[in-house]
Amino acid sequence: MTLLEIRLREWSTIEPGSAGSEPLAGRRLDGPDSRRLAEELRQARLLDIEELASGLRVRSFSHVGRVRVGDIVVTIEPKLEPGALLDLFRYAYGLRNLRLFAPSPSDASGRLLQDLLVTQLLAEMNELLERGLARRYVERTERLSAPRGRLDFLALARTGTPRVDLMCSHHPRSADHLLNRVLGAGVALAAKIAEDAALRLSLRRLQARLGVEIAPVALSRGILAEARRGMNRLVSAYEPALRLTELLYAGCSASLDADDSVRVPGFLFDMNRFFQALVSRWLRDHLDDFVVRDERALRGMMRYAPGKNPRQRRAPTPRPDFLVLRGTKPLVLLDAKYRDLWSHDLPREMLYQLGMYALSHVGEGTAAIIYPTAASGALESVIEIHEAAGGTTAGYVALRPMVLPRLVELLADDRSGAARRALAWELAFGAPRHDAGSFS
Repeated sequence: MTLLEIRLREWSTIEPGSAGSEPLAGRRLDGPDSRRLAEELRQARLLDIEELASGLRVRSFSHVGRVRVGDIVVTIEPKLEPGALLDLFRYAYGLRNLRLFAPSPSDASGRLLQDLLVTQLLAEMNELLERGLARRYVERTERLSAPRGRLDFLALARTGTPRVDLMCSHHPRSADHLLNRVLGAGVALAAKIAEDAALRLSLRRLQARLGVEIAPVALSRGILAEARRGMNRLVSAYEPALRLTELLYAGCSASLDADDSVRVPGFLFDMNRFFQALVSRWLRDHLDDFVVRDERALRGMMRYAPGKNPRQRRAPTPRPDFLVLRGTKPLVLLDAKYRDLWSHDLPREMLYQLGMYALSHVGEGTAAIIYPTAASGALESVIEIHEAAGGTTAGYVALRPMVLPRLVELLADDRSGAARRALAWELAFGAPRHDAGSFS
């Protein structure tokens, strides 16, 4: 069969009989390998491709990007308009507001997330090149006719015959060091995944320019972690480009199993990850006099009963996305969920998770989900948790909307400091600031 291209938005479904689904009618996956990959994608909740009697049903979750399953290419686009999405990405990850290329006119539905990230990386790298790449002292061992550094006398003794050069270990300043190599590998990766032809050409030219003085390196989690450890104030300008390289690698190396042995054939970026970073940055920047801890483990909340752990397993440790404290006093537990709970029902697993946090007795017994929405009239909802026997209220689960278009407006207005702080307060504590006397 010919290649079938399917385009849909995040958290949406397209199936035979729905609008624009004519190519799906009567379509089947093209073999056992495609069916196996489709099942792995479904189990990992990256993408659900199901064969029905009438054709294919495709359901997306929180991942956006492009993936190929046999002769089917699925493109999942974010619901946010590309300009607004890029503004929020820049804020969440601390990227600079650099001049970007105009979107390709052939892509009427908006640019793919990977092209937005790739374009930002290209702009960041061009900015670094204009400043001049950072140079570091790099150890080299080589034969030199004019000796420098430390002579290798063991190599001299093994030579046996006279030579006009000597083996030396020295440390010249060079651009060919790990950090630049990692960014060069990031540019090479970006050139592979970019969908826009002009963008790919610009990246390949940049890759060739970097290759003149920087050796290639294969990206891996270990290499990225090593480059991250080597960051300091002298190379702070590299932070946005390194962060973008990490994000692109994460989108290209999404795994389908625990040991990372099965890779997704394409680019899929988890918007949950982005939304958690966005909420974290907003709370940290605008919650005055409070401390925000990311993914703080609630140690001691659960444990095996004495003598009732025959396999000697480690006690479960809940890890909410955020813990807000005043000084050392915990006030509230928060979770960021990338699902519009104003337009969709609250999934049971989310309710049960937050219910457990609410019963942890942190603060006043309220745990909250912060979720994104485009609905300007979205309001907070609160679910009471009652004891089954006596009916006494034991805790509360709050659903607090973060209206993303409103965030974009506030970020664009340099005079919106008070409104930003008010929004951060409502996301963390729900009540308007003047009514929350117990936290003041």
